[in-house]
Amino acid sequence: MNYDMPAHLKSSVIGAEITIPITRHRLNLGTWQGIYFCEFRNYGGARRLVLTIYS
Repeated sequence: MNYDMPAHLKSSVIGAEITIPITRHRLNLGTWQGIYFCEFRNYGGARRLVLTIYS
């Protein structure tokens, strides 16, 4: 039985990547916007965060 199925479903709905505009060397977020990291597994391992910046 796959006990990670709820985690797979949640991550497919939320998504794995985002695009954020940067203006004048700062994140260009609105007043009520934020960035959140979500971990849906009960026993997740180590994670890496990869940032790619295009200019």
